[in-house]
Amino acid sequence: MRTLEQLLLSSRPLSWVNTAYPFAAAYYLSTRELDLAFWIGTIYFLIPYNLAMYGINDVFDYESDLRNPRKGGVEGAVLDRSLHRTTIVAVLVTNIPFIVVLVLLGSPASWAVLAVSLFAVVAYSAKGLRFKEVPFLDSITSSTHFVSPAVYGLVLAGAVVTPALVLLLVAYFLWGIASHAFGAVQDVIADRAGGIASVGTVLGARATTRIALVAYVAAALFLFGTDWPGPLAAIAVLPYILNVVPFWNVTDETAESANRGWKRFLWLNFVAGFLVTMLLIWYAFLTL
Repeated sequence: MRTLEQLLLSSRPLSWVNTAYPFAAAYYLSTRELDLAFWIGTIYFLIPYNLAMYGINDVFDYESDLRNPRKGGVEGAVLDRSLHRTTIVAVLVTNIPFIVVLVLLGSPASWAVLAVSLFAVVAYSAKGLRFKEVPFLDSITSSTHFVSPAVYGLVLAGAVVTPALVLLLVAYFLWGIASHAFGAVQDVIADRAGGIASVGTVLGARATTRIALVAYVAAALFLFGTDWPGPLAAIAVLPYILNVVPFWNVTDETAESANRGWKRFLWLNFVAGFLVTMLLIWYAFLTL
């Protein structure tokens, strides 16, 4: 039971919806069907995908996590060394069956997108790749973790690519970059102590926070080029912008104070998710 509890904690249940929802929304709005591919994909991106993404991260970030005061709760487990092998095995056991089914249900194009998504999951943390230690590439890879399920859902469903859809995905990608960058600020001290490079440790807390703010603003602006009622989604970005503003002048020494903003961010995701859901329902009715 302790092992299952730690694996569950490592998968970040609070964030499960952040990857399952984009896939489900993209696939359903493209097909208007709740078929086998919809359910297999949604379940996969809800739990196994998150266990892979965060479990692998917890294994390879063990040294820095020991020094990180926010680890050990909803923001991530500090996996005991005795559970590292078990975690990797659990990732393989839970992911491979779903991946096989999704490959059988998909096409070469969907295979390519899924391959990119899975590569990003592994490359972000695994030894020998460690994209999380390459400034800017770390934020790009992290954003890929959340945007790729949506792209995969669109490709699997055979959606028609339009300029408005591309702008929507670009806005989402910028939101992901901003969110990762801001999340890295709170870990500047712990990451430096653990010898881990990141956009936050290299650029510093203040510059990273300001980059996050600019990326959020850019995401909101791109939404104005999407199909109606897409531009209204910019309202959902506003709380994220306001959440970052108080940390405009944060320093490396006070970087851990950004955790207050990060905790608000976790709950803002649910508020934004509700607003986006209402807009998607509206869009679904408009395009019947």
